Amino acid sequence: MKTTPAQKIKIGAFTFIGLLALVLAIFFIGNRKNLFSSTFNIYGVFKNVNGLQVGNNVRFAGINVGVVDAITIISDSSARVDVTLNNTVKKFVKKDSKLSIGSDGLMGDKLVVLAPGGITSNEEVREGQQLTAINPVDVDKIIAKITGVANNAESLTAGLSQIVAKINSGQGSIGRLLNSDKLSKDLEGTVRQAQTTMANVHTTSTTLNTDLKAAQSNFLLKGFFKKKKKKEQQDSIKKAQDAAAAAGGTPPKQ
Repeated sequence: MKTTPAQKIKIGAFTFIGLLALVLAIFFIGNRKNLFSSTFNIYGVFKNVNGLQVGNNVRFAGINVGVVDAITIISDSSARVDVTLNNTVKKFVKKDSKLSIGSDGLMGDKLVVLAPGGITSNEEVREGQQLTAINPVDVDKIIAKITGVANNAESLTAGLSQIVAKINSGQGSIGRLLNSDKLSKDLEGTVRQAQTTMANVHTTSTTLNTDLKAAQSNFLLKGFFKKKKKKEQQDSIKKAQDAAAAAGGTPPKQ
């Protein structure tokens, strides 16, 4: 069976479309993998890559400038992450630049975030150099702590609810105090009695003070109070003399 010219045209068109699609796919993939541009490689060592995968983007100043080239387990507590970057950003990457692992949005893919550096060193990064890695936050540990706090709060709330229920039902000293009218009245009576006692003490003190002043003015007791006052003065002078003698000074004259 001979191929007609129309069939040849169709076959040629399909072949051309297939080749064009293949070329576009190669160009798209190569562009994402930086196969058609000048690149350089650096790496960082992380304790936890936090779900990062080979082929994820490397972002610098919010712009995708490279890809994750390889992830290698070094030990049970560290992993090496190699990244390939466009050569156009090399002049901005310094020896003190840092690598960290972030995410593209709240629930997006993981990516490597490159900080520019230049704080402690202005020397440009070299090919294959290791940069300082900032380990990501361990979300599992945070969730475990939050769960523990929530459980403790639940236990505390349950305990408080039981205490409040007992108080409302009149159980315990506080419950009886709050729910018993007799205890409240007794407490009010005790307070009133204390107030009355303090008022009586104040009145008695005032009366005694007045009587004492009157006694000092009485001619029968004046001599007694004068002798008492003189004796107090003599005792005071004697104490001063003893203190001066102990200190090696001259005692005051009487």
